[in-house]
Order: sequence, then C-alpha cells, then structure tokens
Amino acid sequence: MIDRVDNPGAELYSPALKIGELLTEEFKNNPKFYFFSPDETTSNKFDQIFEVEKRAWGDLPVKTWDLPEAPEGRIVEMLSENVLFSTMTGHLMNQEPAMMGSYEAFFPIITAQLLQQMKFYKQSKNVSWREPLPAVNLLSTSTCWRQDHNGFTHQSPALISTLLSIPSNLANCIFPIDDVAAEEAYKFMMNSTNVVNLTTFDKNERPRYIDSNHANFQFENGGASVFEFASDEEPDFVLAAAGDIVAHETLEAIKLLKEDVPELKLRFVGINALSYRAIGTTDNKLTKEKFEELFTEDKPILANFHGYPETLENILENYTYKARLRVHGFNEEGSTTTPFEMLRRNRASRYDLAIDIAKVIRRDDLVAKYEDALEQNRLHAIQEGTDLIK
Repeated sequence: MIDRVDNPGAELYSPALKIGELLTEEFKNNPKFYFFSPDETTSNKFDQIFEVEKRAWGDLPVKTWDLPEAPEGRIVEMLSENVLFSTMTGHLMNQEPAMMGSYEAFFPIITAQLLQQMKFYKQSKNVSWREPLPAVNLLSTSTCWRQDHNGFTHQSPALISTLLSIPSNLANCIFPIDDVAAEEAYKFMMNSTNVVNLTTFDKNERPRYIDSNHANFQFENGGASVFEFASDEEPDFVLAAAGDIVAHETLEAIKLLKEDVPELKLRFVGINALSYRAIGTTDNKLTKEKFEELFTEDKPILANFHGYPETLENILENYTYKARLRVHGFNEEGSTTTPFEMLRRNRASRYDLAIDIAKVIRRDDLVAKYEDALEQNRLHAIQEGTDLIK
C-alpha cells in the first residue's frame, strides 16, 4: 500500500518485480494456485516465486543448474502456449485460480482458445447450478516497445485488439501505469470471475506516478482519471494515454510544451482499463457524462496507446466525434533497436505528440525544433546504439 507519491515520476520501480512479489505471496497463502509460463518466468522477472514454489517436473534427473523442480510443483513451464492454456483452464474449471505469463508477441498463439473460453463463460451464466469460475488472468510483458535485443518478430500487441473487438463483453485489457497500479491490477484480476483479463506492462523499471488510492480509484470510476500534477483547469488540449511507456512519453510531451508555451493549458487523463466499446472494465464502464468531465465536451484530444491506434480511436469514437481525436500508437514499425527509436519509428514519442499540438497552435518554430530533436535522436541511435533520451 503506497499512501502518497511526493514527486511523481522521480523514482523508478519495476511493475514485473511487484507482480512477482504478489505471486510469491499467492503461492504461500493459496495451495491451489498455479502459475503457467512458456519458459519465461525468469525472463519476465517473476522468478521470485522460485523462492517458495517448485517448477513442475516429472521423474527425470534434476541437474545442479536446474531451478527447484518436483513432480508436485505448481510452476508449470513448457514451450507450448496452447498446452499451457489448456492445462490452466482445467484448473480454473476446478475452481483453482491460476495465472499465465508470456511475452506479449506470443500470447496471440492462444487466441482461438481464449475465444472458446469466453463462449463458455457466456453460456455458463445461463446454467443455474454453475458457480462462477476464476478469471483467465494473463500477464503480458516483454512488450512491443521494449524489444531492443529480440526485434520485429517480438513486437505485436495484436491480442489487445482482438479481445476488445468481441461483442460478448467478457474481456478486460488493463494497462497499469506503474508498479502501484500493477498491484491494484493484480488484486482486480484475482477477484474477477467469468472474464478474461489481459494486463500489459513493461518488465523494466518505470517511473512511479500514483498512489494506491488513485490506482484503486481508476478501477472504481470507469477506468480513467485526471492526473492533477500534470493538468491545468479549463485545458486547451486534453492528452491521454493507455500503457506505461506511452503514458510516460505523453507526460514528457506535456513538460516540453509547458516549457516552450507556458500559457498553454493542458490536461492529462490516464486510462488504466479498456473493454468492449468502452473505457473501463466490463462491469464498470466510463459513462458519456463522466467522459465529458474528464475529456471536456469539445477540446481536442491527443491520445497515445500501447497497441494499434485504431483500436483506441474506435473506442473513443463511442464517446465523442472523430474530428476531436488524434491517436498515436504502435504502427507495426519495429526492429532490433533502441527504446526511444522504437517510439520515434511509430510516431509515439514525446516529440511527435508535441508536434501535433505545435501545428494546431501554428508554432512552426516548435515544429522545426521537435523534428530536429527527433532527427538527432535517430542519428545518435544509429551511430552509438544508445538513446539520447533515457
């Protein structure tokens, strides 16, 4: 429980390590809990769980370099997402909670199985004797924005778009902005039933922005909130983001613009959950009235999304008219390159966002300044293999 954050964005913490800590406590307290992963538990930084639980292993010899292994182990690793998911749903059908972690780009492998599970959830609600089942909880990390050693093959947020397009309204896509929000997301997942939860976050250290009350408030109030420390009253523009890395870039864009155009009034809205046709979760969607409180009735909205921009744009169009919207996100541009270069290539960086607003307010000098900064970062990444921006 984090009661307050005195200097938002100043300190770095890993959402993945926080999730690993929570999984460890789950193993200690719940003998029916299982964790599934296609040999990526350590890579995704959940390996604290090996301190309290063993990897499932048969009667094969255990080598000295192996992690703790035993036939009764509750950490199930196998390089087959399909087999893992099938096994996990067996546990769920027995009222035994479980979670599955994987690289973001490989979760789409189980898409057909997820859709069948959602169909089962939908049908089971009509069966009087069927008790609610634990949710399908997916932890998606090693994401498209941070694959500087794996490259284009490991860059795909496609499952997000798929889940948000299913009319059954049985899927939540959750985007914790930091480790504190990740803890609240974990609690939400473990308390969910008859739904699919896909929670996406970076496994590296990220800035901490909000306290536990704020993170919980987002879930209880339609999946979005104004970040007061980065917002003005009666804004000229509303900037929004869903996803930790793109949210950071959006907040940095606000800093740039406030430094160069002090009189400009800006507001930041953090989005922590999306569901079918809506901001928020399946059971707590943001209303049109609340949307207008957060985003105003008519000010331009500039959004940055972890996934494909059209996915978020389609949701926002359910609340307001398209002419207000400009959405950035992952545009299927990738490579084995630096983190900021990934943002630049997909036009999701702080400078790209600032350029959009500079064009609207007709500040050609700022457009040139930000475009030059992008070019300098591009050249530095090519020549040095590192980013100018950290």
